[in-house]
Amino acid sequence: MTDLPLHELAIERHIAAPVSHVYKIWMERLPEWWAPKPWTTEVVEMDARPGGRSAMNMVSPDGEVSPVEGVFLEIAPEQRIVFTDAFRAGWIPHPPFMTGIFAFAPDGEGTAYRAAARHWDEATMQSHSEMGFEAGWGAVADQFKALCEETWVAR
Repeated sequence: MTDLPLHELAIERHIAAPVSHVYKIWMERLPEWWAPKPWTTEVVEMDARPGGRSAMNMVSPDGEVSPVEGVFLEIAPEQRIVFTDAFRAGWIPHPPFMTGIFAFAPDGEGTAYRAAARHWDEATMQSHSEMGFEAGWGAVADQFKALCEETWVAR
């Protein structure tokens, strides 16, 4: 194992719902929480398997569209989801920005959720931080947590 720096930014939340429910909400209801409100998310394709395409559009309130596309690298149900924007579907290289790692682990009667962005270098990580990683990914994690807990209580 190497001691290379991960150039990682991460957000963690405790979600008062079991891992199975949290994972299901991540996979099935992504448009409801992925973008910080008032932005919305339109899923173009989510082929949740290693090598499968992950494509969505984040849409601003005034209609500005920010496409997000990459491929899934790992899907470990109820444990981890990993994707990167370094490739398009079909392993077509694309200038990389990050690898996203979403982890789910039992935590008492709930779930420890961790959303991390790993970057190729320190400068890219710093740029992502300055773009508002903490506020943006934090808002999204809060939206995700709220949806998971609301839908679990409603059961």
